[in-house]
Amino acid sequence: MSRKLQTVLAAGVAVFLSTVSAADAATTVKFWHAFSKGNGEALNKVISNFEAANPDVKVEAEFVGNYNDIVAKLQAAIPARRAPDAVILEVTRYGLFANNNVLTDLTPYFDADPLKKDLYDYAKEVGVIGGKNFIVPFNSSTPVVYFNKDIFKRAGLSEDTPLKTFDDISAAAKTITDKLGSEGISGIAAPGQFARWGVVMSNDSELVDPKTGEILLDKPNTIEAYQWMASLVHEKKVASPDGVTDEDKGGDAFLAKKVGIMMNSTGNYVGSKKALGDALAVRPMPCNKTCSVPIGGAGIGILATSPKEVQDAAYKFISYAASPEANATWFAATGYLPINKKSAALPAATQALATQPGIDVAINSLPVAHGRARTTVVSWMRSTEYKMWEAMALGQRGVDETMKDFAEQTRDEEKRAGN
Repeated sequence: MSRKLQTVLAAGVAVFLSTVSAADAATTVKFWHAFSKGNGEALNKVISNFEAANPDVKVEAEFVGNYNDIVAKLQAAIPARRAPDAVILEVTRYGLFANNNVLTDLTPYFDADPLKKDLYDYAKEVGVIGGKNFIVPFNSSTPVVYFNKDIFKRAGLSEDTPLKTFDDISAAAKTITDKLGSEGISGIAAPGQFARWGVVMSNDSELVDPKTGEILLDKPNTIEAYQWMASLVHEKKVASPDGVTDEDKGGDAFLAKKVGIMMNSTGNYVGSKKALGDALAVRPMPCNKTCSVPIGGAGIGILATSPKEVQDAAYKFISYAASPEANATWFAATGYLPINKKSAALPAATQALATQPGIDVAINSLPVAHGRARTTVVSWMRSTEYKMWEAMALGQRGVDETMKDFAEQTRDEEKRAGN
């Protein structure tokens, strides 16, 4: 073998070994999330940018389903010792894990992080239980009202048709159904659970009091809000039952231009814009008795079972995901709210605000946006609410009776769980 060939081979081996060494040195963070399709692509971009700037950390991201799926799979994975290192948790559901010592208290990390001063107050608040920080926000949202301007026009409704009260929305939905129902077009999509919570808040009530934890499912204003929502399906027949038994079908029908109005998360903005183009319009949620909307979305928590060096690496990723650069990229690509005060001034965000009408509606709703209860029983309550809603909306059971029974069941579960 010639000396030149030996030199070339040696150099190649050295490069290979250094590459392997760097890969071995990288800390892997197994990360479960709830984002698919366009939102999943946006998340992958955030992760790629993070890894490029932090070659010592590898984020192994896995889509495991929606927020409900994550809760169920995490509950199953923990005793089987198959839990991830970091996980996206919806802002009302993580209390189940925080209160049972499953999540790491991130307060020492967060207090030492310069990021803390850059987050909006609402973003800092959603991760706190009992004075301790268990998640750092990533995707935040409020519900908004979307409508199809072309469908409104064809139904004889102007773009500035009032949609501020329950009666306003019912009237518009009825007009659309009456005029275009023969073409398979419904007035409104049956409200999904996030929107249902928003409707209750717009009627000056709550499901669970965020300050005291009191169960409010059987309060008159809560019942009244559910009566109105159920009437859209069962009595007025301006919303399809398909969207009750499968909430995705209501959103899909709106994107397919078969529904005139949809109440949904601001995180649906980009997908709706792609589907409807200039026909998309966005309004704030109704102010039936008061103007109040819930803060939704999710944050990232770290499992207490992960080794310290993995927790450190996971927090490095969490902090980056909430940084101005990452948050601006995420906001522009998805429509989720900016959580970082510096994000809106960055090019990605300014371009989105200038070129995507309606993407700022949720931002403008923040003065009347509120965090929700995150006690342990909320996860059970939210899982159970789906079958209660289905029974009411499909006319299988009266609203007043159902909500009172639901409230009692929730109080019983709260006592059983002990917190």
